[in-house]
Amino acid sequence: MSITIYNSMTKEKEIFTPLVENEVKMYVCGPTVYNYIHIGNARPAIVFDTVRRYFEYKGYHVDYVLNFTDVDDKIIAAANETGEKVQDVTNRFIDAYLEDVKALGVKEATYHPRVTETMDDIIAFIEGLIEKGYAYEVEGDVYFKPRAFEGYGKLSAQSIDELRAGARIRVGEKKEDPLDFALWKEAKANEIAWDSPWGKGRPGWHIECSAMAKKYLGETIDIHAGGQDLTFPHHENEIAQSEALNEKTFANYWMHNGYMNIDNEKMSKSLGNFILTKDLIAKYDPMMLRFFMLSVHYRNPINFTSELIESAENSFNRIKTAYFNVKHRKETSANLGVDKAAWLEKIRHHEEQFQLAMDDDFNTANAITVLFDIAKDANVYLEENQTNTEVLAAYAKQMETLLSVLGIELKEEALLDEEIDALIEEREEARKAKNYARADEIRDLLKEKQIVLEDTAQGVRWRRA
Repeated sequence: MSITIYNSMTKEKEIFTPLVENEVKMYVCGPTVYNYIHIGNARPAIVFDTVRRYFEYKGYHVDYVLNFTDVDDKIIAAANETGEKVQDVTNRFIDAYLEDVKALGVKEATYHPRVTETMDDIIAFIEGLIEKGYAYEVEGDVYFKPRAFEGYGKLSAQSIDELRAGARIRVGEKKEDPLDFALWKEAKANEIAWDSPWGKGRPGWHIECSAMAKKYLGETIDIHAGGQDLTFPHHENEIAQSEALNEKTFANYWMHNGYMNIDNEKMSKSLGNFILTKDLIAKYDPMMLRFFMLSVHYRNPINFTSELIESAENSFNRIKTAYFNVKHRKETSANLGVDKAAWLEKIRHHEEQFQLAMDDDFNTANAITVLFDIAKDANVYLEENQTNTEVLAAYAKQMETLLSVLGIELKEEALLDEEIDALIEEREEARKAKNYARADEIRDLLKEKQIVLEDTAQGVRWRRA
């Protein structure tokens, strides 16, 4: 089955057809690095990392670009507040971002371009727009003219007249039309700036992504992605700039993830209800947090509450426990059990269902339902005391593979397998020596650690509760 993507441009699901067979060129708008990221920033990092992982699982080579906006009004304000250089602020928060998303299982991008490292390309891009009549310079500022670009508003489904009605020219702006937006800003006093044909200054926000996408992926890319809040004006303006200059479709597919709500209210810095990702990682297993983020389809809003997190934690632990029970039984298997073919067919069917879910616009919520089905079947297999090595190995491998597609790596906590085995052996020796107090003590200790002992014909086995 082909992969289908809900294209924000056409407002419908479309079969994904890459520009180059078995290759994906994908650009994701990254953070403006003036502070630690909140969970709203973490969501697109997780979502589009999962999209990338699924393409790779299906055999595609993915060139994945996620940029850092490292010059901006907010960054300059943060540097002025602390007395630091802009570069010191941005380096610190880029490192913090990479640390946070790595904990959440996000792979490094193929390229992590920075605006400050792409300045020559940005300037050349703006010069090209001026030459073609889409932009103009006024006293050191350069503006783009949306009215000159036919089709402006096609992503956000707004007409030029609707947009014009709500636009205003603020004090200090030199533009000709309220819709015009800045490509280059004249430098203010004591502000970081670069030399350009229009004098010292720095780029506007929208031109940065257009230039970086072109530099690293080409004039037309397969997928452009980001948060829903970027649809207008950021992505709309990127399209206008890129297609005006290159005279080609900028991106064939547009993907946008939904908003993050906190206790049923949209998360907003102005409301003060945002939660920093680093604080959540310190409190919860980051793999569980990723699991929680993926338990809702990426286009739907997520509601963050302590109750929903607790529910996600319980669900996550069910899958985790099933995996480690299978893994342990595989390592102590006596190769018994019947109906090997039937169980292997079940395993194959589960992977098929997982792919059907992910092929349908990367429906991770339904993919996780398949993981629950796998965990349930694996538990039944273990409860029946079936221990065919091939079946157990297939279950373990399948769970590892599909969890890896979702970017989830399971790690054992508390007692390790060898520690448990050593305690069980000590308990058996205590029973032989009729030291029943010690034997009971070990059983109670294991019970506290959620380890259940089972007496079988092949000896004592254990599983996690």
